[in-house]
Amino acid sequence: MRDKRFVAVHRGGFLAKEQHQKLIEWAKKCSEHVLPLMGKNIDSRLMTALDVAQKWKEGRATVGEARKAAINVHALARESSEPVVKAIARSVGHAVATAHMADHSVGAALYARRAVKHSGKSVEAERHWQMMQLPSEIKEITLILMENKEKHFKI
Repeated sequence: MRDKRFVAVHRGGFLAKEQHQKLIEWAKKCSEHVLPLMGKNIDSRLMTALDVAQKWKEGRATVGEARKAAINVHALARESSEPVVKAIARSVGHAVATAHMADHSVGAALYARRAVKHSGKSVEAERHWQMMQLPSEIKEITLILMENKEKHFKI
């Protein structure tokens, strides 16, 4: 059962549209922050998905478009044998999928941390950066969910 704090009000949950928009913006930031770990060869599917996430936040893209973009970048993750690329693609996939289900936002952050770990950089520094980007209006509910997910994510 999904945490109702991450279910949109119009679907019977407690999540206001503004909170949902803040979650996708935060998830998008987390994914964008690790894109440089890929170097200059950034697959266009990643950029398209991040663009769809931004458009959804602005009310210019549908949930269906976001789901399609998420599927495309998760395909990239399956195609790649490079751990950093896989993790970044999963992060972006979860960021754009936040439009469909708000709790995917946490997946974007966790996969970004995994990309950082695979690149040999500081996961703790990335965690701190992510927390500093988290808007106060969604911080409490996000941290609760993050704590539950981190236990199973093994970073």
